[in-house]
Amino acid sequence: MSRQNANLTAAEWDVMECLWEQAPLTGREVTEKMSEKCGWSRSTTLTLLSRLEAKGAVSGDAAEGKKAFRPLLSREDAALQETETFLDRVYNGSLRLMVSAMTQKQSLSQTEIDELYALLKGLEADNDA
Repeated sequence: MSRQNANLTAAEWDVMECLWEQAPLTGREVTEKMSEKCGWSRSTTLTLLSRLEAKGAVSGDAAEGKKAFRPLLSREDAALQETETFLDRVYNGSLRLMVSAMTQKQSLSQTEIDELYALLKGLEADNDA
């Protein structure tokens, strides 16, 4: 899937979640799901689908008179983009500052510490190779 920078809004993220869970979906199916989940009108959902299509995050393919939407942006790529944007905006790109801030306010379990330690050891081994 594509790695373009989509800069998803919170509402667009909700629509993407719908498509990541089950795709392809027609505009009508997405509209029904978003109405149930968020109480959105048909026009709101279709506008968001149109914006996502313009950003290259989804594809709308017409077949048999119905337009079916599927994500072009994976959940993993979208999450990475969000994380990078947040890190740049809030912590000036410093992962160390973010981790430091997060661990000062929220204690980590021993399991989480062990997982982080293993991750860092793996990165260290990759850098040595």
